[in-house]
Amino acid sequence: MKRGFTLLEMLVATTLMAIAVVGLLSSLSASLRNAARLTDQDRAAIVARRKMDELLVQPRLPRYQPIEGPLTPVNDAGLTGGWKATVTPFDVPPAVQPGTGILERVECEIWWMDGSRRRSYSLEGYKTTYLQNEDVVGGAIRQ
Repeated sequence: MKRGFTLLEMLVATTLMAIAVVGLLSSLSASLRNAARLTDQDRAAIVARRKMDELLVQPRLPRYQPIEGPLTPVNDAGLTGGWKATVTPFDVPPAVQPGTGILERVECEIWWMDGSRRRSYSLEGYKTTYLQNEDVVGGAIRQ
């Protein structure tokens, strides 16, 4: 008597193998999508930190009004989008005068396009600023 596999056994084995391969390929595809998304998030974090550093070292930034600009793919890790920042006083003494140091909050948002979806990454930082004559009106900070 010859020993071997029947046609039914071969069909069952092929079906089980196909199900295993499809499951493996779908999990591999999901892993690659997640890796690409995380790469974009990492790039955005680097660009946001760099932009925040640029803002924090500037001696004077306009308060209460948005500052914004585009991201350039060549300089900004291949991201296409823009950035927006606002500066607001955070810790101000009760009576201010020229020369008074105040703590300012800088909020910076980086946005970029991921296909047709807009993604964003936000940071905030703090910096000390010394008030000038034009910053003070009647013992308060000019808005």
